[in-house]
Amino acid sequence: QVQLVESGGGLVQPGGSLKLSCVASGSVFTINRMGWYRQGPGKQRELVGDISSAGSTNYADTLKGRFTISRDNAKNSVYLQMNSLKPEDTAVYYCAATIINDRSPTYWGQGTQVTVSS
Repeated sequence: QVQLVESGGGLVQPGGSLKLSCVASGSVFTINRMGWYRQGPGKQRELVGDISSAGSTNYADTLKGRFTISRDNAKNSVYLQMNSLKPEDTAVYYCAATIINDRSPTYWGQGTQVTVSS
């Protein structure tokens, strides 16, 4: 089992920046990819991006250039740097971990709210 705990959400003005963090614990040696998903009001959960243990990243096309994912394997952590935030980025952001041989996230964090509003 893997536990994921997110932090860093909050209220930010349009055009601002925010950095989310996620720490994994438990059977972290089983994790291949870690990443972020989000679910806005009335919307389905969608991929923001993810990163392999070797550092290979994958982003949603619409978010490339504004959002950056990084990972610190020594700290079992993944980060999401969000810049030039827009009101439509308002969502609950979920950390996800995909274990080796799985194609979709195996474990989920509890989510952290990000609200972009003036």
